[in-house]
Amino acid sequence: MNITPVPGACGAEITGIDLSKDMSDAIVADIRDAFVEYHVLFFRDQSLDPAQQVAFGECFGELEDYPFVAPLPGHPKIIPVIKEPDEKTNFGGGWHTDLIYRETPPMGTMLYAVETPTRGGDTLFANGIRAFEALSPRMQTLLESLDVEYNVRNILQTIADRDNASSQGNRSMEGTSDEGVLNETPVHPLIRTHPESGRKGIYFSRGHTVRFDGMTTGESRPLLDWIQQHMTQPALTTRFHWEPGSLAFWDNRCLNHYALNDYHGERRYMHRLTIAGDKPR
Repeated sequence: MNITPVPGACGAEITGIDLSKDMSDAIVADIRDAFVEYHVLFFRDQSLDPAQQVAFGECFGELEDYPFVAPLPGHPKIIPVIKEPDEKTNFGGGWHTDLIYRETPPMGTMLYAVETPTRGGDTLFANGIRAFEALSPRMQTLLESLDVEYNVRNILQTIADRDNASSQGNRSMEGTSDEGVLNETPVHPLIRTHPESGRKGIYFSRGHTVRFDGMTTGESRPLLDWIQQHMTQPALTTRFHWEPGSLAFWDNRCLNHYALNDYHGERRYMHRLTIAGDKPR
C-alpha cells in the first residue's frame, strides 16, 4: 500500500490495495492514520458492490442512516446519489459539511463512483484546519468564542427553490417523515478541536447555518459569509476528478466539500455512506 499526497490543501491517494478484500487491523490502522493526517483519501480502480463498500466503511465505525433520501434497495446504509441527463441541478452542489445539522454529526463520508460523465463532475474539498491556521491570532481568538446554530430546513428550502427535489434518483428530499431531524437546531462551536489530531479548525456549513448563538441572523450574516469566502479560497482547496471505480473517504470534522454541476446532459451515479461521529467540541 502506497500513500501519496495530492496537490492542494488536503488529500492523499492510496494505491496498491483492493478495498473489496478483507483487511488486517494493521492496514486499517494505517488508513486511519492517513485519514487523520490528510483529511481526505482517494482510491482508484476499485470494484465494489454495495455490501463490500459497507464492509469497508464498517472498518472505521458505525454506519448511519440518512434521513432525506431513500436508501439503495437491500442496503439501508447506502444512498444513491444520481443526476440524470435531463436534470439541471445536482445533489451536493454548494459548499457544505454533511449532516452538521444533527446533534452528533458524522465522522466521515465515503462516496463511490459507479458511473461518471465523460467530463466534469469533480468534487472540491476545503480544509478547515488550514483555514483556521491562516487567520491572524486576534481573528482566531474571536472565532473561538463563537457558536453556530444549525437547522436542515434552511438547505431544504434552497433545494426546493432549485427544484432539486424532483431528482429521479435522489428521492424524498422533501416530505420526510423524520420530524425529529427537521426540528433539531443544534449549536456547535465554530472552531472545533479535532478529536484525533487535537488540531483546531473551522467547522462550518454555510447552507445549514441559522445564525451565531446569541446574535440575530442579520448581525450574523456578514461574518458567516466572510468565513465561507475565506475557507473556500483556492489556496485552501483540493479538486478530485472522478472515474468509475473511484472512492473518496473524507473527514467531515474539518472539511467542506462541493459537488460541481458542470456535466449537463450526462449521467453521474454514486453510492454514499456516512460513518457516525462524536459531538463537536
